[in-house]
Amino acid sequence: MISYIKESFQEITQNVTWTSRAEAQRLMIIVAVFSVLFSLFIAGVDLVFEKIIAQVL
Repeated sequence: MISYIKESFQEITQNVTWTSRAEAQRLMIIVAVFSVLFSLFIAGVDLVFEKIIAQVL
């Protein structure tokens, strides 16, 4: 188990290519904007369906 943990740590620190901080921040902003837009779209569709169901019933 100890060997596995040591090898895993070595793999992460030496062989993994990490995204730069600036790139990570840029991607986080893109994801946040997309999430807000998608949630607004879903809320709009929900509102439309709510009004349609209210008219039918």
